[in-house]
Amino acid sequence: VQLVESGGGLVQPGGSLRLSCAASGRTFTAFAMGWFRQAPGKEREFVSTISGSGDSTRYADSVKGRFTISRDNAKNTVYLQMNSLKPEDTALYYCAAGYADLHRVVVTTAGYDTWGQGTQVTVSS
Repeated sequence: VQLVESGGGLVQPGGSLRLSCAASGRTFTAFAMGWFRQAPGKEREFVSTISGSGDSTRYADSVKGRFTISRDNAKNTVYLQMNSLKPEDTALYYCAAGYADLHRVVVTTAGYDTWGQGTQVTVSS
């Protein structure tokens, strides 16, 4: 599978963005999908994950209640809706795919074997 992210940009604090990740290749539902982010000088961190079926999700505490992950298996696309953005959300956001059972989520980087190129999100006034 190949992944291409889009939707990043510059937004003011309190604003919203929606990231998209389009997948091509193998059966999309065979993959749990995840979003990770990496700020300059920091390690890559987990943001959110969704199962292949779309019925299971998980979020990092830092984004819970503000971000929503979803997927459209007919379009082979996963989304990350980001609301109430804060300056500390500034980072390069990566989409990832990992083989998993249909209803299973994956929260560790080791569980993913395919990564996108990343899309920059900058939250600043």
